[in-house]
Amino acid sequence: MARYIGPKTKIARKFGEAIYGQDRSFDKRNYPPGQHGSSKRRKKLSEYGVQLQEKQKAKYTYGILERQFRILFEKASRRKGITGEVLLQLIESRLDNTVFRLGIAPTRSAARQLVGHKHITVNGEVVNIPSYLLKPGDVVAVRERSKSLEAIAGSVEGHVNRFSWLDWDSAKMEGKFINYPSRADIPENIKEQLIVELYSK
Repeated sequence: MARYIGPKTKIARKFGEAIYGQDRSFDKRNYPPGQHGSSKRRKKLSEYGVQLQEKQKAKYTYGILERQFRILFEKASRRKGITGEVLLQLIESRLDNTVFRLGIAPTRSAARQLVGHKHITVNGEVVNIPSYLLKPGDVVAVRERSKSLEAIAGSVEGHVNRFSWLDWDSAKMEGKFINYPSRADIPENIKEQLIVELYSK
């Protein structure tokens, strides 16, 4: 499946923030890429351009393809509540994102790889679909034979759960998706209302 595998710092510089986490290269050059990146005279984005950029930032942050993103938006628009907030809740409930949030993997792309390689179970059953949407009460765990993997052991060692909608048991190497997070609990700097306005046109 098509995934962005290019330079991540370049993408972070494009949006003006370290969307992939701590990045020393971004800290050194936190201006847009390109020969005119450091110039203060940059073309002002149109309203559409601002909305599109916000959608692209969300897609790159969570590692979601356009078709998947649109499907999630359509699901969110059919549910009760504020569409933008529901959209982020659905994205947060993806299995790959939850594996990352629980600390089983250091990045979302690493979490996607663990899921794809059948190292993760949901309610005791192996699930290898990164886009699988969890429901409140679902238990996400490291498969028994995968617990000794160096990559997983190194990631969970000393991990402290910082998210109120997740519960992590380090002894069992499993976590519970308690409920959908409120917008205030989601740390990502995404203006979801701009995405809703873009898709509503």
